[in-house]
Amino acid sequence: MTTPLLVIDAATIRALATPDRLIRWMREAMIAVSARDVELPLRRGMPLPDGGGAIGMMPGFVGGEVMSAGVKLVSLVPPERRKGSSHLGLMLLYDADGLVPQAILCGATVTALRTAAATAMATDVLARRSARSLAILGTGEQAVAHITALRHVRPFDDLRIWGRRYAAAELLAETLGGRACATVEQAVAGTDVVCTVTSAQEPILAGAHIAEGTHVNLVGSSVADAREVDDDLVAQSRYFVDYRPSTMDQAGEFLHALTAGRVSEEHIAGEIGGVLSGVVPGRQSAEEITVYNSLGVAAQDIVTARHVYALAMEQGLGTPVAF
Repeated sequence: MTTPLLVIDAATIRALATPDRLIRWMREAMIAVSARDVELPLRRGMPLPDGGGAIGMMPGFVGGEVMSAGVKLVSLVPPERRKGSSHLGLMLLYDADGLVPQAILCGATVTALRTAAATAMATDVLARRSARSLAILGTGEQAVAHITALRHVRPFDDLRIWGRRYAAAELLAETLGGRACATVEQAVAGTDVVCTVTSAQEPILAGAHIAEGTHVNLVGSSVADAREVDDDLVAQSRYFVDYRPSTMDQAGEFLHALTAGRVSEEHIAGEIGGVLSGVVPGRQSAEEITVYNSLGVAAQDIVTARHVYALAMEQGLGTPVAF
């Protein structure tokens, strides 16, 4: 008899996918990615007419103990037309043995949580152990998720927040215990860790703003024609990525610097999974500027969905649906 399909809502996902668990799951996912124990077609989207946004599809397979396949469908909508998260959608998990659908999860929640956890995981291995100051550029859903996750890898006691709307930065700082900054320069001056989680199409952060020893996470841009930082920052950093094929297809910051002749493909120090497994050296000095370019890959969604599904089954959570 076929096992019922389990529908897992946002509240259940958040209860089961705690930050500590998620960071471990992201390590597992990215080691599998760099070992190529995965199948990861590049993400593709279908634009809607009249600026209505796009529907994106991220299929994939993860082998090993996970042995699961999945597809995430997400909608990407301009801010003025949103009715909730910027990444509304569904995550469908399959058992790779027979490709039986096992679960449908809230795609917006999976995306928000796994993205922040992946950033925290990369920060843990690339930032200086002494890091205590954190700058968040952006005030949306990912800003909140990142602050929560990053506090699980370093005891940040100096949190600075910048947003295009100062009032939004003030509100977030008041809620999460930080201080709002009127300019990007104020936010990142001498900061140990910087996260860009904006919808910027052109650079908001310049290499001239970044001090020696800073670790920078580039999160907001996921298409080739958008970038959050300038060519100087790309060129002066030790540059790490999540998945090299998607970097060469979708990473606006790196591709712009490459086209401008500021860097070559060899500027990529390696994938984060290689650092985790010890194949690729990570930070090499306290003075080095490191960058992690996070585009997000389906393996992160699949590993998250697989673990959440297993926990939900163990604890009798979720809503079973016959099909």
